[in-house]
Amino acid sequence: MSTANGHLSLKAFCSALSLFLALLLPLFSSSSLPSAAVVVSLGFVHAVVAACTFYFRCQSRHSLQVALLALLLGYVFVAGLFLVFVRDGDDAWAALGWYLCFVSFFHYSEYFSISVVNPKSLSLDSFLVNHSHSYTVSVVASLVEFLLETYFFPDIKAIRWCRWIGIAACVAGEAARKAAMFTARSGFNHVIQVRREEGHVLVTHGIYALFRHPAYVGYYYWCIGAQLILCNPVCLVVFHWAIWTFFNGRIADEEITLLNFFGEDYVLYQKRVPTDRKSVV
Repeated sequence: MSTANGHLSLKAFCSALSLFLALLLPLFSSSSLPSAAVVVSLGFVHAVVAACTFYFRCQSRHSLQVALLALLLGYVFVAGLFLVFVRDGDDAWAALGWYLCFVSFFHYSEYFSISVVNPKSLSLDSFLVNHSHSYTVSVVASLVEFLLETYFFPDIKAIRWCRWIGIAACVAGEAARKAAMFTARSGFNHVIQVRREEGHVLVTHGIYALFRHPAYVGYYYWCIGAQLILCNPVCLVVFHWAIWTFFNGRIADEEITLLNFFGEDYVLYQKRVPTDRKSVV
C-alpha cells in the first residue's frame, strides 16, 4: 500500500504539472500568454477536475489525502514556474517563483523518496509540511521579510548573483539529502530511531564516506540557499543560527543512539569521518 501511495502521489504531482503545459499552449499559436483571469479560471477548473478524479479513484481516506496534498504541492510548483518564466523581467517575482519551486519540490520529493527507500515508514507526515511549528513560522517569516523588503527596499531583490548562488545551494543541498536517503535506503527515517530494527546496518559508503550526517548537511544548504534566492538578509542570519542550534542538539542525540546500535564500529566510523559541530558539516 505504501508503494502504491508513492505512485499515486507521483500521478497527482504530475497532473498538476500538466496545467503549466496547458498555460504555455498559447505560445505556439501567438506571442502572448493568456490573461491573469484566464490563468486563474483555467487553474480552478483544472484543480476541480483533478480533485474529483482522485476522489472517485482513491480507495481510502488516507490515499485521498496523499493525492490531494501532492496535487497541492504540484500547483505551488506550477505557480513558481509561471512566476519564473512569465515574470522573469521582474526580479522580485522571479525570486519568489524559484523559492516556491524549491519548497514544493522539496516536500513532494521527501514523500516520494521515502516511498521508494523505506516504504514501511511512509505516512502523511513524510511530506514534512507540518513537522514542526518552528518550520511553519520560518516559512511565514521568510515570506513576510521578502514582501516587506520588496515594498520598501526593492533594490535588494534585484541582486541576481545572490539568487543564482541560492539556486546552486538549493540544488546541491537537495542532491546531498536525496543521495543520503537513497544510499541509506531502509536505514533512513525522518524520526530518530530508539530501537535497532532487523536489517538496520551502519552505512559508511557513498556520501556517508564524506559526511556523517549528509541529510542534515543537505538540508542546511537548502535552507540557506532558499534565503539567498529571496535575498532575505535577516532570515539568512537568523536561520543559520536556528538550524545550527537545532542540528547541534539533534546530532548529539543521534550520535548516542548510533553508538548504542553499532558500538565500536561507529567509534571507528567517527574517527574516519569527523564532523564539525560548529557548521553542521
